[in-house]
Amino acid sequence: MEKAINTLSIRDKLRTYRKHSGSFVLFLITCLAALAVAAVFVFLVGYILVKGIPHLSPRLFEWNYTTENVSMMPAIINTLFIMVLTLIVAVPFGVFSAIYLSEYAKRGNRAVKLIRLTTETLAGIPSIVYGLFGYLMFNVTLHFGYSMLSGALTLAIMVLPTVMRTTEEALLAVPDSYREGSFGLGAGRLRTVFRVVLPSALPGIMSGVILAMGRIVGETAALIYTAGSVTGIANGLFASGATLSVHLYVLLSEGFYTNEAYATAVVLLVFVLVINVLSGFLTKKAALKGDSI
Repeated sequence: MEKAINTLSIRDKLRTYRKHSGSFVLFLITCLAALAVAAVFVFLVGYILVKGIPHLSPRLFEWNYTTENVSMMPAIINTLFIMVLTLIVAVPFGVFSAIYLSEYAKRGNRAVKLIRLTTETLAGIPSIVYGLFGYLMFNVTLHFGYSMLSGALTLAIMVLPTVMRTTEEALLAVPDSYREGSFGLGAGRLRTVFRVVLPSALPGIMSGVILAMGRIVGETAALIYTAGSVTGIANGLFASGATLSVHLYVLLSEGFYTNEAYATAVVLLVFVLVINVLSGFLTKKAALKGDSI
């Protein structure tokens, strides 16, 4: 029955498109664009898997890096370290800033419009510019040197606009009736925000966090200038270390480890995929828990 209804709806849409030639052209362009994006994605993933999987070997996952094994294990650990450190800095600032803009600031305020404009502008700045800023600010001015702390603070500034804007949009999408119902039951604004609004907006907030995690894992230019490219495991906040993407860049730039670079790209691809799957699972679980409250 449902298949029949869907078939009828598709036929009705096609009839509507035939009556309006402009809409039909836009429909075809949209379908072609979607197919092109899907084809490029399949090609890239397939190319990386075909070129990289045959060169995966246990020596690439040894604990210590040498010129013989070019192990990526230190880079994987550094990636997890800098990702957690960046999220610890960026997520609280982004979420609380969005709460202020959507729940406490007066709507239509010029300062709020200015803040939104600056965050949208920051989201479009190239990562190499962030890297130069982080190098001058954290490495040179604050004397952090090439360290995980410098890299994490630079990445936190990079992903802060993404977390902030997605969180704000998620909060604004929550119906005002939820807030009014909470106020009617005698709850204050703070309790309403944390007990009613945030649980409802959690899927949207987690989407922003997932986007931030993907950018952190795949970032290279900003980290070369701030965290450095030391091949060992960083043993502290002020130690230098290469992440997985920087490790991949170094292997390709040297030109002697092309096969190992393809294998590293496979691991990086799987790494991002696992992060997205786990984050999506946790988001759904948290959303169900929020609905049951």
